[in-house]
Amino acid sequence: MKKKVTIQDIARKANVSKSTVSRVLNKTTPVEEKKATAVLAAMKQLNFRPNAFARGLAGGQSMTIGVVTQNIGSPFYDAVTQGVISALSATEYSPIFVDGQWNKEIEATSIRTLLNRQVDGLILIGGNLPANELKKLVESKPLVLVAQRLEGFEKNCLSVDNVEAGLKATQFLLDLGHREIAHIAGIPEHEDAIQRLNGYKTALQNAGIALNPKLLVDGNFSSQSGVLAVESLLARGVSFSAIFAANDEMACGARLALYRRGIRVPEDVSLIGFDNQPASAFMTPPLTTVAQPSREMGSAAAQIILQQIAGEEFQAPSFPVEIVVRESAIRRW
Repeated sequence: MKKKVTIQDIARKANVSKSTVSRVLNKTTPVEEKKATAVLAAMKQLNFRPNAFARGLAGGQSMTIGVVTQNIGSPFYDAVTQGVISALSATEYSPIFVDGQWNKEIEATSIRTLLNRQVDGLILIGGNLPANELKKLVESKPLVLVAQRLEGFEKNCLSVDNVEAGLKATQFLLDLGHREIAHIAGIPEHEDAIQRLNGYKTALQNAGIALNPKLLVDGNFSSQSGVLAVESLLARGVSFSAIFAANDEMACGARLALYRRGIRVPEDVSLIGFDNQPASAFMTPPLTTVAQPSREMGSAAAQIILQQIAGEEFQAPSFPVEIVVRESAIRRW
């Protein structure tokens, strides 16, 4: 086995003391240019790669940021994490990713794993942890919540106004003349899903349309649940001319189920999603959707967590809600 290169080896090769090598590595105090050059040359000749984790701990930091997602393979979480990666790439910090899988116990275990690794901050994307546990975290560790809201800690939270978004999506269909609008909701206990559903209900109420429970179907944010939701709507025998799905993945599944039944989009049923995932522009037909600036939210989360770690003032930016109009929704005949 190849012998591990030590600070002593570098010091001997550069003809300097171990403390000088340490100062060069950790950049704690200035080192005479000639000695610093000798140390760097010795490191290169010996093919020495410093242990960033050990260096960080020596300075009281691990130089890592823990990032918790709920479905690391989904387009929304991928976009947010890409924003985090991009923002951290110009810094000395590295992200560590874990996945909560929409399960409270798994999420809590994942967070404990990150804390045991001495991460310097946490970015939680989505999630199901109770408010009291989130408050304990935010009071003990630099923390940013993406696509979540925590009362009293609003400046730590990055999200769109999901009630307003649900209202705008439904109002868009109402403005096209639709009155029988089905809604495929997300996970029943998830705050985003609840708020988007509330926006849907508010839009109907404002239009003087009574809520029809048969037009509401619970999904779980997956494409498959969108397929099953449409099958459920058709099995109920309820009439509808439009569907508002709480995310683009469920809208994609709904589109497939309608196609299998010979129901045309948008000629027979108009369809609107949520998230504006990149693939949505390439659906058949291209999907009208509510834009959620996921990559920008990830980038902002990384910037805020670094500000917290540095002890600087920080404030979460607001993200406006807008409808991206494509070809999946048309005026009611």
